[in-house]
Amino acid sequence: MFDHVQMDWRSAFEILILSVFIYFLLRFIRGTRGARVMLGLASLLLFLTLMSQLFELKVISWLLGHFFEFIVVALVVIFQPELRRALAELGSRPLFFTASHERAVVDTLVKAAMSFSPRRVGALIAVEREIGIKGVSEAGAMIDAKLSFEMIDQIFYPNSPLHDGGVVIQNDRIAAAACIFPLTQRTDLAKSVGTRHRAALGLSEDSDCVVLVVSEETGSISVACQGNLYQKLDAERLRSLLTRLLVGSTENSWAGKFWSMMRRS
Repeated sequence: MFDHVQMDWRSAFEILILSVFIYFLLRFIRGTRGARVMLGLASLLLFLTLMSQLFELKVISWLLGHFFEFIVVALVVIFQPELRRALAELGSRPLFFTASHERAVVDTLVKAAMSFSPRRVGALIAVEREIGIKGVSEAGAMIDAKLSFEMIDQIFYPNSPLHDGGVVIQNDRIAAAACIFPLTQRTDLAKSVGTRHRAALGLSEDSDCVVLVVSEETGSISVACQGNLYQKLDAERLRSLLTRLLVGSTENSWAGKFWSMMRRS
């Protein structure tokens, strides 16, 4: 009986380890080109497996059986860029992105917005959350630098090489600059809503990211999230909104709750 309980404990532990590994694997590849390749490959394998079982196709069944022997090599080839980037990031990024990191992001964004607004410096900054936007960042100029006010200020400095376009923030790092965000197709927007705001809305409609906008014409500060545009924000309202959208979502995630519990223990 003790051996049976011990085996059940080990099985549950193995399932937990595999679940965590699969979760972080899927979280890492979401929004990448490799994710679309994996989805297509899985769909093809499922279709061939069903057909071979349904019509007793022996040759296809034999090929599928031997194919899985080389699946590891195939995955390494398909995800070679993602694997290289993951290994490079292991030593430089925390495993859990906690609320304290998000608060640092909020502080930097508020400081940048308050600096840009009186100077009429246009800015467009997207903060990635659960849904990946790596397809957008990979089309821009790759930066991969620690997020700081100085870096943001240099990127959006007028007439700098990277000031035209959007910045993508992943975790607490600037992933890319000069990115082109998709424009919203909404027709109910006022004519005063410019291209930056339409790009912010478009990206927020395609993902759950939070997009900060500073108007070059008026200096007004706005935030787009889930298709909603919050306009004419002052420092207090901007900090409150970003804290609710970024820090709140991190603390409510299971990883954030687990990390908070570990810190309290």
